[in-house]
Amino acid sequence: MAEISSSSNLSAEDLAEVYTLHPSDHPGMLLVSQVFDGNGFGSWRRALLIALSTTGKLFFIDGTLTRPISTSDLKRWIKCNDMVMAWILNVVAEDIGDGIIYAKSARDMWIQLQERYG
Repeated sequence: MAEISSSSNLSAEDLAEVYTLHPSDHPGMLLVSQVFDGNGFGSWRRALLIALSTTGKLFFIDGTLTRPISTSDLKRWIKCNDMVMAWILNVVAEDIGDGIIYAKSARDMWIQLQERYG
């Protein structure tokens, strides 16, 4: 079931940044220096939130930007959402990643992490 996009709450400037991927952005990028292994979730969470904020992708995990219904935005949303999911998977231990890899969105992945470790 598709979620209704709440992107109407975002400014045009925010939306432009959300859907921008820079040449240096790639799926193997490590946003934080320490891989989360199940310990110290609070500080790891804070570091990842800061990193996602600087990339303009925080809206994908905080619930502000959900999967759009409009097909014009859907392709861009999927691409950026998948990038955020890859970034999260890169900074969690393999066994933790195995438990969240089938999440349908970066937001779902984030919620699962918070419910298990937060």
